[in-house]
Amino acid sequence: MKKLPDRKYIEMLYYVRLGEHCDLNRPETFNEKLNWLKLYDRDPKYTKMADKYEVREYIREKLGEEYLIPLIGVWDSTKEIDPSALPEKFVLKCTHDSASVVICRDRASFDFDEAFRKLDEALSRNYFYPAREWVYKDIRPRIIAEEYMTDESGTELKDYKIFNFGGKPELIQVDFGRFVHHERNLYSTEWKLLPETFEYPRNGSVQIEKPENLEEMLRFAAILSEGIPSVRTDFYSINGRTYFGEITFYQEGGFGHFSSKEYAEKLGELIKLPEKKHE
Repeated sequence: MKKLPDRKYIEMLYYVRLGEHCDLNRPETFNEKLNWLKLYDRDPKYTKMADKYEVREYIREKLGEEYLIPLIGVWDSTKEIDPSALPEKFVLKCTHDSASVVICRDRASFDFDEAFRKLDEALSRNYFYPAREWVYKDIRPRIIAEEYMTDESGTELKDYKIFNFGGKPELIQVDFGRFVHHERNLYSTEWKLLPETFEYPRNGSVQIEKPENLEEMLRFAAILSEGIPSVRTDFYSINGRTYFGEITFYQEGGFGHFSSKEYAEKLGELIKLPEKKHE
């Protein structure tokens, strides 16, 4: 499958995942336009922005060091990591993919062998190929360790994932219960709970208070996404302070399930496609 041209592969996978044709000649829906951007909007700076280590320099330049979760270390392989040098609590993650996150809440009982096995497996993969997410193709695979932090729940760290279009924040996604029962609510930028779903179930009974630093997060999202047709900027709110999470260009790889075709088209209308930068 790696030998298939990117466009052909995307069209095939789109049909398998979503059961419908992906119109890349006249894209209209959010997913169609994300896949068009994978193929034809390949700005080199996107690779740095998607790299979980290199993006830290970008955040220092745009926002400031104080908005980064403190870094403990960076390594090319698990063989370089000295477990005894790590603190009691920490988070390990790969720089070049999504979901290879390992959380340690108690070093004494932490299974380093299993954690390193998971990370080694992730390091061996090029995350570009499964969904042809171009920004990951040339990221140098590494492992970083960050400080372990929680929000007001004391048990997790909710992401405030802001969807931006041409530098304008338009939608906020909040994921919760990711390691128990993953649910996801969508909010307007005025913090109104929306009746829509995107990939994971909505739970209107979960009352997520509007973060006191929401306006700051929205302002930062606009700064980081300036001039980019579509990008998601993630933040955390910890004791009223804003911390940067990550930058994502292709939500759900460009194959997310929406509650309705109408909503997928409504979001798609917000993406103004640029001139093709790649053929």
